[in-house]
Amino acid sequence: MAITMEISFCLKFWIFSLVISNVIAQNATDNLKYVNPLIGSANGGNVFAGATLPYGMAKAVADVDSSSNQGGFTSEGGRVTGFSTMHDSGTGGSPSLGNFAFFPSAACPDDDVNRCVYPKVRRALHYCEDSVKATPGYFGLTLENGIQAEMTASQHTSLFRFKIPSGGNGTSPLILLDLTDLSNTRQDNGTISLDGTSGRMTGSARFQPSFGVGTWVGYFCADFSGAPLRDNGIWVNSRADPTVKDLTINRGINGGGPLPGGGFTRFSTNPESGILARIGVSLISAEQACASAEAEIPDFDFEQTQKVAEEAWRSKLSPIKLDSTGVDESLVTNFFSGIYRTMVNPQNYTHENPKWTSEEPYFDSFYCLWDSFRSQLPFLTVLDPLAVEHMIRSLIDTYEHEGWLPDCRMSTCKGYTQGGSNADVVLADAYIKGLRSGIDWEKGYAAVVKDAEVEPFLWSVEGRGGLDSWKTLGYIPTEDFDYKGFGTFTRSVSRSLEYAYDDFCIAQMADGLGHSADVQKYVERSGNWKNLFYAEQESKLFDGTDTGFRGFFQGRYANGTWHTQDPLWCSAIDPDGSRVCSLQNNGQETFESSLWEYGFYVPHDQAALIDLYSGPTSFVNRLNYLHDQNITYIGNEPSFLTVYQYHWAGRPALSAERVHFYIPRFFSPTVDGLPGNDDSGAMGSFVAFSMLGLFPTPGQNIYLLTPPFFPSVSITSPLTNRTATIRAENFDPSYSSVYIQSATLNGANYTRNWIGHEFFSEGGELVLVLGAQESSWGTGKADLPPSVTDGLGGGNGTGNGTVERRWMGGSVGSMKWS
Repeated sequence: MAITMEISFCLKFWIFSLVISNVIAQNATDNLKYVNPLIGSANGGNVFAGATLPYGMAKAVADVDSSSNQGGFTSEGGRVTGFSTMHDSGTGGSPSLGNFAFFPSAACPDDDVNRCVYPKVRRALHYCEDSVKATPGYFGLTLENGIQAEMTASQHTSLFRFKIPSGGNGTSPLILLDLTDLSNTRQDNGTISLDGTSGRMTGSARFQPSFGVGTWVGYFCADFSGAPLRDNGIWVNSRADPTVKDLTINRGINGGGPLPGGGFTRFSTNPESGILARIGVSLISAEQACASAEAEIPDFDFEQTQKVAEEAWRSKLSPIKLDSTGVDESLVTNFFSGIYRTMVNPQNYTHENPKWTSEEPYFDSFYCLWDSFRSQLPFLTVLDPLAVEHMIRSLIDTYEHEGWLPDCRMSTCKGYTQGGSNADVVLADAYIKGLRSGIDWEKGYAAVVKDAEVEPFLWSVEGRGGLDSWKTLGYIPTEDFDYKGFGTFTRSVSRSLEYAYDDFCIAQMADGLGHSADVQKYVERSGNWKNLFYAEQESKLFDGTDTGFRGFFQGRYANGTWHTQDPLWCSAIDPDGSRVCSLQNNGQETFESSLWEYGFYVPHDQAALIDLYSGPTSFVNRLNYLHDQNITYIGNEPSFLTVYQYHWAGRPALSAERVHFYIPRFFSPTVDGLPGNDDSGAMGSFVAFSMLGLFPTPGQNIYLLTPPFFPSVSITSPLTNRTATIRAENFDPSYSSVYIQSATLNGANYTRNWIGHEFFSEGGELVLVLGAQESSWGTGKADLPPSVTDGLGGGNGTGNGTVERRWMGGSVGSMKWS
């Protein structure tokens, strides 16, 4: 009988939701109506699907116990364990945050608080799948017992509204607060105190980060409105007491997680309009959490708070104007939802950093720069450069106070370094694209130079390891002898390739800032990638079939002899699922990918790489093989640039073909529509850039051009108020005509298959004439993107390892290419 009642609640809500969905759609206007926060909430997308502001600290959503719950909620039928207010989005590894969850209940059986269910493993309930609603700034669902939960958020505060069915035990509802997180990492000395008169709950607990070292302390301040307070108290494990108002709880010795505990509040009535629960969070103190909550949501006004959140998102999306005539609405949803996800993480924790006092902004939840430097942060440089300026200032301020630029950071803790010192690329990208406001670029330059010159003791979480070998041998050896610092002595190939590109980015900053003595040094080091090219390396499929390709990057020992990693190990077609290409001590010489894919990672010197691969035709054939044989995995960030690298070989039309192969086939506007975890909006930015018709080479002033997915799209720069418009003539919504035949920029003939950032900062109109066949547009030597060495890069290098002014210094200040 109970099961029948639970199902009936879900069926009733399904009917009710048909009406409510129309109301929500009418309330969302402009670009906002195309955002679906639930995209990627299944199949390992790991997105945060709940209510938040752009870069907001408060992130309210239902937490479930199914897999892929790194962001709290999944659309995979799990049970709801609570409704918490801190989350990250799209991360891999362990579930992140999910702190200080509420959970509502009807009145306890026999009116006995000890008969309510408290531990989350026992209280968990399924939700009605058709009840889930998510829009920017709002999330709601109905539990199988009929309790409706809605939530919205301000910067540091979440506001929940719980509507509990009347009748039965529903006359004196109870809301508990749990001193836990998603991954059950709470350490000793969690605390909670309750005011018996006002009902306020305050407290704190210490937790571990999900992908880093150390611990952090979170504080909360919870208040309630909408119903008179009956009583409140604390609970531990499965028992509660309204006469006890303070609790300090240790972790306990439970093997399955910390000892359950927290506080509860009971209400003397059950209003039809619902009970409101407001919770402010802070990393400084409970007092600061209370102050934020009182200032941000003083009147418990749910609709007004939701409206403010919607307006914040509407403002962030407003620089983009789209002509989507003839385009399937699902593609428009895909586009704007991808953009939305780029602004969920990182999180703005300004004035919430307990580790040092500073007037600089503080951003957190960089998960991780190895993922986000490739397209997420470059996308924000186009759409929200003011926020990126604050992020850059935060990164530099972290260097100032902790000695190193972070590579990965969460909850004020140092995250693990996955490859190179990727903050070097982030800073260089912002610098060459003209971001200046409030940024101390000399200090930023000192920070990237330290990455290149000084080895930290723990290069597992900052900086670079193996710098002695890097400087003397010109590569990181397999099984390197490194006694100065410590990390996982693996990934020698991918680290070497990334270090080379990091040094190229430092050279650009050196040139622009006038550190001329450093330019040559870092340009030369940027060529170290050549030292790991093993021309005799063969590659065979796992059935023994020869791929026909020779010459791959390969691990190399300090004595110069070669390592023997199979080029296809850890590729998407590797049949050995136990093989490790990550941070484990038994990992391979590449990180999260194969030697095949890393064989293309030389972003600054594609011309030289093409020469190594015997010219453009051979390069294209190899790139085709990578994609056609499914060696690459588009759900991981190293694959992004390989979609577009045909541009350097004079075949931009093939890049366009690849884009339309992957979108929407692997990126669709559904709950399972992402091919991998979103990585703080990395996947979203790949979709957004690709559908715009541009893709960045991060750390360089290069956007590779392909046809947009729309007849026209315009972006107005928030910095300069200039508008850049891309218009597709002969646009075909069936996408059979995806080849650029010719182009004009502000009315003048334009043949380059790439464009610089000045297009966005200075504005203009780029008109792309499309056709159904590949053309000669963008294929000439002078039309190709620059490369350091001379070759197919249009003569932008001198051929002897030095860099001409045309390539670097002259472009930095004015962002004009000679």
